[in-house]
Amino acid sequence: MRLEQVAAHVPAGARLADIGSDHGYLPVALMRRGAIAAAVAGEAALTPFHAAERTVRENGQDRHVSVRLADGLAAIESADGITVISICGMGGETIRDILERGKARLSGHERLILQPNGGEQPLRQWLMENGYPICCEQLLRENRFDYEIIVAERGEPVTYTAEQLYFGPLHMQARSPAFLAKWQRMLRHKQRTLNDFARARQAVPVEKVQDIARQVRWITELLA
Repeated sequence: MRLEQVAAHVPAGARLADIGSDHGYLPVALMRRGAIAAAVAGEAALTPFHAAERTVRENGQDRHVSVRLADGLAAIESADGITVISICGMGGETIRDILERGKARLSGHERLILQPNGGEQPLRQWLMENGYPICCEQLLRENRFDYEIIVAERGEPVTYTAEQLYFGPLHMQARSPAFLAKWQRMLRHKQRTLNDFARARQAVPVEKVQDIARQVRWITELLA
């Protein structure tokens, strides 16, 4: 379901670079549907690289999907003419670091489709600081986990507030049922954490308590 939602944000006829492609399922599925023109599947580790090669070969997509062993955006070459970059299924800080390290390979004309497993806040901060306003945010729940999809394109500079970086600027506007349900769960979790801090035998650093308390306040205000 998560990859289907990511696929829905890939424009027809795109040239896709799927970074950290794992088994190469996303580019192969889109290619088989005739939804994209070409794709690169980039993998930094040997085992998933070979798995992606196998998926591409078994689906007869060798001519259209190039599987490359490379670190992050180093999988992309200027001749590829990439129009969409997808990075899915890793922490937000890891995705941010991949984008930062590979900044020289970004043309500024590509759509970024990012699906972080947590760490959305620092990722949104990077997008803001590097001129990639968020144009779509989606949240889905699968196997008892909340997954966020963040789509961004180069555009006019934007400034997000601390709360917008935390919750997601478009999520805050839309207030979808999935979004509100996620933060109701998060509020209970954060309140439990504060209670645990209060009962802890060893003193918890003041900054840590203040940070969680601030998050509880933000979430309470959001839900109100």
